Amino acid sequence: MNILCLIVFVIATAVHLVASYRKDTKLRNITKPFLLLALLGFYVLSARSLSWFIVLALFFSWLGDVLLMPKGLKWFTAGGIAFMISHAFFVAGYCRDIVFGAIPFFLIPVLAVFFAVTVACIFSRLKPHLPKPLFYPMFLYLLINGTMNCFAIFRCVSTFSAATLTTAVGAALFFVSDTSLFFVRFKKDGRLKTHFLVMLTYSVGELLIVLGLL
Repeated sequence: MNILCLIVFVIATAVHLVASYRKDTKLRNITKPFLLLALLGFYVLSARSLSWFIVLALFFSWLGDVLLMPKGLKWFTAGGIAFMISHAFFVAGYCRDIVFGAIPFFLIPVLAVFFAVTVACIFSRLKPHLPKPLFYPMFLYLLINGTMNCFAIFRCVSTFSAATLTTAVGAALFFVSDTSLFFVRFKKDGRLKTHFLVMLTYSVGELLIVLGLL
C-alpha cells in the first residue's frame, strides 16, 4: 500500500506540474489536494517508528495547499498560517534525531545570520509589489521556513548520513518554493510567470524530507 501511495503522489505531481506549466487552473485545483495526501499515506504506511510531529507537519502542509487554492488575500493568509504550523511540527520532528552537543557552536549564529540576510534581500525586492498588511507576516513566515531549514541542517551536521542530508536538501527546496511563490503571486513583471517552479521544488522538497526521515 505504501508503494501505491507513492505512485499516486508521483502521477498526481506529474499531472499537476503539466497543469502548472500550461496555467490550467482547473486541473491544478483537481490534482493539488492529492499530492500531500498521498505523501502522508506513504509516510504513515512506511515508517517503522511513526512520528506524530511529522504526520501533523504533512497534514498542515496539505491543509495549506488546499487553503491556497481559492483566490484572495484572506485565503493566502490562511494557507500561510497552516504552513507556519507545518514548519513548527517539522522542527519538532527533526529534534528527535538531533544531538545538540555535536553541533559546532559557531554554526548557530552563522545560519541565523545567513537566513536573516537572505530573507531581507528577498523582501527588499518584493516590498514594492506586496500589499502593506502582508509584508511583515510574509517576512516572518519566510524566517520560520528558514528556522525549519536550520534545524534540518542541525540534524544533518549532528548525525550526518545520506538520510539527514536528503532531508536537509528537501528543506532547502521548500525554502526555494516559498520564495518562488511570493514572486509568482506578487511580482507580476518578474521572470516567474507560472507555478511550475513553485510546485516542482515544493513536491520534490516534501518528498526528500519524508524519504530522509524514513
